[in-house]
Amino acid sequence: MAKIGFIGTGIMGSPMAQNLQKAGHSLFLSTHHKPAPASLTDAGAVALASPKEVAQEAEFVIVMLPDTPQVEEVLFGDNGVAQGLGPNKVVIDMSSISPTATKAFAEKIKATGAAYLDAPVSGGEVGAKAATLSIMVGGDTAVFERALPLLQAMGKNITLVGGNGDGQTAKVANQIIVALNIQAVGEALLFAAKNGADPAKVREALMGGFASSKILEVHAERMIKGTFDPGFRINLHQKDLNLALQGAKELGINLPNTSNAQQVFNTCQALGGGNWDHSALIKGLEHMANFSIRDDK
Repeated sequence: MAKIGFIGTGIMGSPMAQNLQKAGHSLFLSTHHKPAPASLTDAGAVALASPKEVAQEAEFVIVMLPDTPQVEEVLFGDNGVAQGLGPNKVVIDMSSISPTATKAFAEKIKATGAAYLDAPVSGGEVGAKAATLSIMVGGDTAVFERALPLLQAMGKNITLVGGNGDGQTAKVANQIIVALNIQAVGEALLFAAKNGADPAKVREALMGGFASSKILEVHAERMIKGTFDPGFRINLHQKDLNLALQGAKELGINLPNTSNAQQVFNTCQALGGGNWDHSALIKGLEHMANFSIRDDK
């Protein structure tokens, strides 16, 4: 069993860390930014004062944080992870951050003698709790194989996409697809309801055809019921689409539908919905239409 440092025990990170404990691994947590969850320490996790101390104790250091600046600070700030690294240690960043920054972070970590994997996830809080996350990995094959038992404790569909940064690139691609599917489902339900049809019945009919999808199954139900507790927050999906649009600018390509979905998320943000589940994108569409598909018209 491995000694694992885990930094970032939020909505996703806490259940991921719990699944590592259930698999028999030892956990070390940093209290530098927030207290260690009692659910983890009560089960045997050791709380330490800084990311540096976590890295000194652990063989693997997993990072699960909201955005690129937070990852950079934890890795390279005062008493950061990098100061506690050395040969035979592995940093696994499971956050969703910039692919470009990831490549730079990987080189700096490798300069300490340690190895680096970027391994962002998809599947949301439900997948984190059930240990069924999809994990997209960038890094060396030998390092991936060494870390695979840990990843298997947290996910099911685990793919080595390529070198460092390629895991993050795959995650950005994932977020483009998810956002556009949420918008498509929201627009379809809005069209149906405005035309007088029962959106719940329309969803039921579409589930048996070519339009069926996980988004139609899960998020359309959220849209119809108006249950928008995250889940995956709109402001985090905005962050991911910003990564997509910035990357597109760097590559000299256009992502018009991604840009449009971001504008609808911006409408939700303006309505005070940054912390709504991303299925609440429909509320942005409803606002523009001055019409709700639910009974809260």
